[in-house]
Amino acid sequence: MVQDSQTLHGDGISATVVAQGAELVSLQDEQGFEFLWQAGPAWRRHSPVLFPIVGRLKADQLRHRGRTYPMTQHGFARDKPFAWAERGPQSCTLVLTDDADTRAHYPFVFRLAVTYTLGRQQLGVSFDITNTGDQPLPASIGAHPAFNWPLLPDLAKTDYRLTFADDERAPIRRLKDGLLTAAPQPTPVKGMTLDLSERLFDDDAIILDQPASTGVRYAARRGPAIEMSWQGFPVLGIWSKPGGAPFLCIEPWHGIASPADFDGDFIDKPGLMLIAPAAKRVLNYQIRLIGSV
Repeated sequence: MVQDSQTLHGDGISATVVAQGAELVSLQDEQGFEFLWQAGPAWRRHSPVLFPIVGRLKADQLRHRGRTYPMTQHGFARDKPFAWAERGPQSCTLVLTDDADTRAHYPFVFRLAVTYTLGRQQLGVSFDITNTGDQPLPASIGAHPAFNWPLLPDLAKTDYRLTFADDERAPIRRLKDGLLTAAPQPTPVKGMTLDLSERLFDDDAIILDQPASTGVRYAARRGPAIEMSWQGFPVLGIWSKPGGAPFLCIEPWHGIASPADFDGDFIDKPGLMLIAPAAKRVLNYQIRLIGSV
């Protein structure tokens, strides 16, 4: 079945979004060069929206007021159909609201709007989370775009690097069995530069939970490149599938996997937003496409 989709056209850029998961599935420049991973056998997603959690909860269970609710890694939004709120030539908005199914996993009421807007060679993405209930709303949200790695097939993966806007001296965090390990580890970033290789991801994602930067450039010495920037996300994840896969994910997060030793109620989980009744939080990120240099 063909998914309900919308293709946006801007100045030097086009983007295709599907209603299922409000997911970005294509991001091309004016020559039709595809930057986004096309969901091959190594990983069947392109750019999922992570909500209402980022990462895993211990035992995949959400605890709230003496009850437990099943909640799988990264939450349910990526697998739910969103409704189209607006559809235009350069912008679209999709909305997910709570229903009986979501409340069986996440006993809170909410409205999540995801807006995609094209500018000059740039895609802007906005997450707007509204608490439609009368109790505080504990939530996390994250972006998970996967870019082709390498971008040019005649280059090696090790030709690519991430260059941050600022020096990244803080230790990183790692995962074991999907949960956050207790001890920070030395950062593999040298100053502003992370030289990319498959071995970086032998222990799963690299998590910068104290990033100095709010922007990063993904590039080799030649060929197309990507610049990402973000606002409102205090954590950055960098991931490729352990063992090697032809994509690289650059992931601004508000939230993080449960610490391995955390056994408390969900509302006390580290890294959550707590949104007051009738209030909302808006978080944004941008992807700028850079042609051959």
